[in-house]
Amino acid sequence: MHQKNILSAGKPLNPDSRVLIMIHGRGSSAANILSFASNLDVEGFSLLAPQATNHTWYPYSFLAPPKENEPWLSSALAILNEMVIDITDMGISRENIFFLGFSQGACLTLEFVTRNAGIFGGVLAFTGGLIGDRIYSEQYIGDFQQTPFFLGSSDPDPHVPVERVQSSANLIKNMNANVTVKIYPHMGHTINQDEIMYANQMLISHKDA
Repeated sequence: MHQKNILSAGKPLNPDSRVLIMIHGRGSSAANILSFASNLDVEGFSLLAPQATNHTWYPYSFLAPPKENEPWLSSALAILNEMVIDITDMGISRENIFFLGFSQGACLTLEFVTRNAGIFGGVLAFTGGLIGDRIYSEQYIGDFQQTPFFLGSSDPDPHVPVERVQSSANLIKNMNANVTVKIYPHMGHTINQDEIMYANQMLISHKDA
């Protein structure tokens, strides 16, 4: 089970904060994903990154039946839920909460926001999809109210099939999100400059709104 261990950077939280929750991948760390912020236009943002116990949010592939990744998956989702509650309890609106995840962190990001659909500032999912041996559409309800999403991935990717990225994006779009999907031939399991450009466009457009 995961402990609530949150690293922070950027501006201190206050009721006027714009918050970017950054979720690391398997084998990585909160400190590592926070360091990625040096590529982003996050001046004025509060940055928060939860740390997974033993550096993994759940033990098996995100394509395994969800019950095989329990209780770790539910524990990870609960951490994110507690973070959002803590942030909104400070008077920060959901419109000012952004999510960013890479790989396993992108899968967890998409799973959390889609189970808790509503307006957010934006969602950046680098190489990820909704979790499960299939997409359990019955557990996703709500309206994203045109929340912007960016999903980027490689074709092929050794861990995340393009088909799951696309089917996840389609479901999220049908929940009234503004979804951009970019598939990069033979990119590898990484984040490229084009994805960073899309991320910064999302962050800058919100900052300037």
